[in-house]
Amino acid sequence: MEQIVNIGVVGIGNMGSAHGMSLYKNKVKGCKLVAVCDSDEKRLQWAKSNLKGVKCFNDYHELINSGIVNAIVVATPHPMHPVIVEEACKNGIHVLTEKPAGVDVKTVAHMNQVAKESGVVFSIMYNQRTNPLYTELRRVFQNGDLGQLVRFNWIINNWYRTDAYYASGDWRATWDGEGGGVLMNQCPHNLDIWQWITGMPIRIRAFCHKGLFHPIDVEDSAEIFAEYENGAIGIFQTSTGEYPGTNRMEISGTRGKAVIENGKLTITLLKEDLMEYTKNSKEFMPKIDVDERTIIQEEPESAHIGILQNFSNAIRKGEPLLSPGEEGIYGLSLANAAYLSWWKNDFVNLPLDEDEYLHFLQSIKNSNHEKHIKTLCEDGSYGEYSNRWKVKW
Repeated sequence: MEQIVNIGVVGIGNMGSAHGMSLYKNKVKGCKLVAVCDSDEKRLQWAKSNLKGVKCFNDYHELINSGIVNAIVVATPHPMHPVIVEEACKNGIHVLTEKPAGVDVKTVAHMNQVAKESGVVFSIMYNQRTNPLYTELRRVFQNGDLGQLVRFNWIINNWYRTDAYYASGDWRATWDGEGGGVLMNQCPHNLDIWQWITGMPIRIRAFCHKGLFHPIDVEDSAEIFAEYENGAIGIFQTSTGEYPGTNRMEISGTRGKAVIENGKLTITLLKEDLMEYTKNSKEFMPKIDVDERTIIQEEPESAHIGILQNFSNAIRKGEPLLSPGEEGIYGLSLANAAYLSWWKNDFVNLPLDEDEYLHFLQSIKNSNHEKHIKTLCEDGSYGEYSNRWKVKW
């Protein structure tokens, strides 16, 4: 008989309830939802009404030690991710955590070490790694088809949010609850895809804007300028205050360029390396022959279900992980470095000085009397994957 993963979901708010419902409806092969956990009684009542026969806990310690699960999905507020992951790992329980991996690199590095020593399967919900356009661009870039990196640009400002969104939870848009704003909530996927394709830069300079569009004490707009070891430049722009916004990634290399926008990947390749052509050509402004091909994304990526299925397969069959949990530290490093650059008004080198970041973060927390929008809005999205989490061109 094929092994079945008895899985629990810790945190059944927006994302956790969606994961729980997918598991409950058997959309993930080889997995059975046996337990959920949340400290909010309202969420537990939702689970009792919608997830019949699933054990409900209000304490994650009890779920982990219950003996009824051999894997969990962690979908709590960000600071709790490493705490719960570490406890699960120490108890031999496989873990899939929501993004981001945590709120600071030092804590996440420790979590990664605990996970490695435990030997459990540890994954992170980087569902955009299942997008076929990003996957193909990564293959093309890492194969060297584009040559050496010259410039990376990503405008990803179609994350529009209303004040009601920020009012939907006290933990949202706070340094204590989320560890930041748009870079820590909306953009972990994008920061991951950036480094997943091009690798990590060596230093960055960032400009973040606190409460530019919403009455919050964290950034809702940011620009990151990055420098690579070979002198290449990266530019990343994002916000939650523009509509309809843009999602356009462009990579220029010495052998051509690639653009992802509006559901298609266009790859333009030169016949020879541009650096050689530049040195050898006798023409001032030549028109160079190129080969161009376009890949259209005709089917949606497998997204959250794809990562859950890969997690299940890794436990049952040893399938390689699409998004290993320890890789969550890279995108988080970009976010942490961006904040440190903002606070210091200076360039920040990578790898990040973990202790310096924690010092500044604590200073920001101490100096902020965080405001949060209070409304009576009711979050009724439990159990659904909203379009808000899909790749929107």
